Amino acid sequence: QVQLVESGGGLVQAGGSLRLSCAASGIAFKLYAMGWFRQAPGNQRELVASISTRGTTNYADYVNGRFTISRDNAKNTVHLQMNNLKPEDTAEYYCAKRSVHARGWLSTDDYVRWGQGAQVTVSS
Repeated sequence: QVQLVESGGGLVQAGGSLRLSCAASGIAFKLYAMGWFRQAPGNQRELVASISTRGTTNYADYVNGRFTISRDNAKNTVHLQMNNLKPEDTAEYYCAKRSVHARGWLSTDDYVRWGQGAQVTVSS
């Protein structure tokens, strides 16, 4: 059974940092691209960052160099280091496994397994 479990969320002041982790089980982790999405109340779920099996990364424009996605295939884990957080980064953050049949990287439709989410709250 495939499981993705996020951790590392919390409350932080603007300008602070958080590191999210997503532990995967039940899959050959190194064979799959992964992504981090976020969803704020009333908004659609949107891509934050993605990482290919080879470690190629892609970020949403609003990240603007503040976040870094990485993966540790030995530990079946993907991380999202978030620096210089802003109140508008407040959202539920989800990790997801990209489908091997996906044609793109940006849409939730390109991903087939999701974690339960981790809440990130940034106070001003």
